[in-house]
Amino acid sequence: MHALIDEAGKFLAGRILSEAETSAQIELDSGKRVKAKSANILLKFDKPAPGELLSQARELAADIELPLAWEFAPEDEFGFAELAREYFSANASAVEQAAMLLALFEAPHYFRRAGKGRFRKASAEVVQQALAAIEKKKQLQAQIDSWAADLAAGTCPPAIAEQLYKILFKPDKNAPEYKAVVDASRATQLAPLALLARAGAITSSYQFHWQRFLFEHFPRGTGFAAHAVPDVPQELPLADVQAFSIDDSATTEIDDALSLTGLGSGTVRLGIHIAAPGLALAPGDELDRVARTRLSTVYMPGHKITMLPSDVVHRYTLDEGRANPAVSLYVSIDEATLAITGHETLLERVPVSVNLRHDQLDHIVTDRWLFDPTLHVEMTPHPLQDLRGQLSFLYRLARHLKAEREVVRGKPENFSRPDYTFRLHGQSGDEPDGSETVEIGTRKRGAPLDLIVAEAAIVANSTWGQMLAEHGVPGIYRSQASLAPGVKVRMGTKALPHAGIGVKSYAWATSPLRRYVDLVNQWQVIACARHGRTAALVAPFKPKDAELFAIISNFDATYGAYNGYQSAMERLWTLKYLRQNAIAELDATVIRDAGSGGLLLRADSLPLVLPALGPDSLSRGARVRVRLGEIDEISLDVHGTVLTRLDDPLDARDDGPVDDEEGDAVAGPLAIAVDVQADDAAPAEGPTSAA
Repeated sequence: MHALIDEAGKFLAGRILSEAETSAQIELDSGKRVKAKSANILLKFDKPAPGELLSQARELAADIELPLAWEFAPEDEFGFAELAREYFSANASAVEQAAMLLALFEAPHYFRRAGKGRFRKASAEVVQQALAAIEKKKQLQAQIDSWAADLAAGTCPPAIAEQLYKILFKPDKNAPEYKAVVDASRATQLAPLALLARAGAITSSYQFHWQRFLFEHFPRGTGFAAHAVPDVPQELPLADVQAFSIDDSATTEIDDALSLTGLGSGTVRLGIHIAAPGLALAPGDELDRVARTRLSTVYMPGHKITMLPSDVVHRYTLDEGRANPAVSLYVSIDEATLAITGHETLLERVPVSVNLRHDQLDHIVTDRWLFDPTLHVEMTPHPLQDLRGQLSFLYRLARHLKAEREVVRGKPENFSRPDYTFRLHGQSGDEPDGSETVEIGTRKRGAPLDLIVAEAAIVANSTWGQMLAEHGVPGIYRSQASLAPGVKVRMGTKALPHAGIGVKSYAWATSPLRRYVDLVNQWQVIACARHGRTAALVAPFKPKDAELFAIISNFDATYGAYNGYQSAMERLWTLKYLRQNAIAELDATVIRDAGSGGLLLRADSLPLVLPALGPDSLSRGARVRVRLGEIDEISLDVHGTVLTRLDDPLDARDDGPVDDEEGDAVAGPLAIAVDVQADDAAPAEGPTSAA
């Protein structure tokens, strides 16, 4: 005797070895023996053999007309054998009964399960809805199959193209477009990105990286909701100075300006004036919520996403010809020794006479121009000529301050590599579209105007950081325990030394229009300026405030991502520059040996780090000529092959520790390098700027 049993929803057939009142021992065709409860034995039969029964039943079940079986089924609960006798004949065989069981079990839209081998027919309305859903699913699967076939053949269907960035960066895994890409990827054994690129779905490498960034960080777009612009406080006193700013031509968020009075008197008063949105914005208000969500302005060649709305920025930026609110640090300096003898912080309106643009003036404002009053440069702008004496003193002071910091640091700051600037030509709107022609220029770090701004920012950030600590007011600090390899810059609420800069404490507070940490610190500095020793009682953020720690955590992650995106886009435009100028070879310097015949190189005249194949004999600092391989603007990848060595092996130089970005920039497809400047003092407008 044989039996058909239900084993947890799986039908098995075998020979009955023994049978008790409530159970039976069944031997399956595989030889395995199972113990089945009597309630789970659905059918007993003599023939055919158990294996044949199931095989024949499955074939017969596929031919059962379910609508007809549904018509024959009684309205009340019934067993599969009953319906088999109605459908086939009164003498339905074991195979026919088993076939009916399988058919009923696999058709829940017609028949509801009511127990072991028991069923109840679904209502006509439910059947109609279920059949419509099944038909829709079939049509959808047919569409998925069609899309997958097109992708596999190298063609991108319009529906896939429309959903491209969502599929790649924020996929709905139940969406048919996503399923089609997955099916085609499996069929072709290509990664989805490679599959879509081959199918022509990715038409712009720029849009690919841009949309990827937006999906991750600005899913609701980069615009601002309607908002009120806070009025400029007019009750502030008007400062008796004429300040000037030094920025790049593309800078619209002018956070800082300088003034100098008392030249020739023996005691000079340096004013470091910082735009003061903190006098109008308050923690928790509408604009603060916007700023706290964005945390920083995002920079990239040809475009930026500001932290604050443009009308708010325009109201508080330190534009020339206006007197806008500022938090001013006035530093008293001995004119002969350049020693700082005192300082005070004031809240005031500061007249700005001119906005100097260093990219237009660096070729004029040189060491010689500043220190040789007999030197005249043709076409020197009139405002610059008027400021020559002040700039000369400020440059002398900046070099003195830098030298003092380097004594504390224990070694000079290394400005051996230039900053690179990107200019896009042919841009038709506010945002580039990737078709522009890129021009890459250089700006030497430590140039006079650059150094003046950087040192002034360090004075302000370190002085205000120390002031907060002395008043018992918490701030957000940047610290570095030492210059030992691997010791990173950290953010925290304690005033700890910053070894990389060479100061006792360092709190970003000079860029409140474009960096949220600076805005937070500005609120705290304003409390100190207004309330002195009682500032801790009224400052917006109190010691051990959980909000401060949350801001630090969010800022650190977001700022790193923004900085990484800027690095990625600069790398993209560098690769475009190579293509646009048909550069097949370039000179480079070996950064390190990557092993197995691999080297890591830095281009001598471009912001490019790349891996290359070369001889093992090349050591760090060796200069080489390298041939470039294929450029991939999607993965931001380019490899090279060393052609020849350009220098004498005895002259190979060592530029010091390898920067973090040198490894990360070529780590793999879509790698994004995150670089926090070790000295926190880069003066260019951008995420790594201190000023």
